[in-house]
Amino acid sequence: MNWLLLLASFVWALIRGLLAVARLVLAPRLRLKPAVIAYPLTVSTDVQITLLANMITLTPGTLSVDVSEDRRTLYIHVLDLGDREKLLGSLAATLETRVLRAAR
Repeated sequence: MNWLLLLASFVWALIRGLLAVARLVLAPRLRLKPAVIAYPLTVSTDVQITLLANMITLTPGTLSVDVSEDRRTLYIHVLDLGDREKLLGSLAATLETRVLRAAR
C-alpha cells in the first residue's frame, strides 16, 4: 500500500511540475528565479536517498545536483524558486514522507 501512495504522490508531483513549467514557458516574458537549495534529508539509507533524488530529478523544473558527504543534505536546482520554505515543506510532506514509509 505504501508503494502505491508513493507512486500516486510522484504522479501528482509530475503533473504539478509539468503544469508549472508549461506556464513558465508559455508566459510572454520569462522571469525565472533559478536557484540551488539545500534540502535537509530525513531519509538515511542509500536506497532511500537515491529514490528521493531520482524522483526529484524526474519532476519537471527540479534537478538533484549532489548529496553532502555526511548524507544529511540534498542539493537541488530549481528552475523557478518562489517560496523556498513552501518548496521544502512540500517535498518533506509528500515525496520524502512517502519514500520513508515505502522503503522500510
